[in-house]
Amino acid sequence: MPDPTPKRKLPQDLKSLARAYTTLSVDCLSGIAQAGTSEAARVTAAIALLDRGWGKPNQPTENKIEGKVEIVLRDIAVELTKKKTP
Repeated sequence: MPDPTPKRKLPQDLKSLARAYTTLSVDCLSGIAQAGTSEAARVTAAIALLDRGWGKPNQPTENKIEGKVEIVLRDIAVELTKKKTP
């Protein structure tokens, strides 16, 4: 199911401005991961660094559908054609 929350696009210059802080942010996170005042802060910073550097790990999903699954696209195409016709 698609996310119903509308996503606002960030202006390109805002993205560029935020990316200018990449080195500072990584340095900050690595400092927290190494010498944070709490274990929770160190773990959270370490996870953030790993996720950015290596990507988030895949989450296994469980499929509870039994039997054959068939997707019929022609029905969708017919419905779309009907909507376009006056």
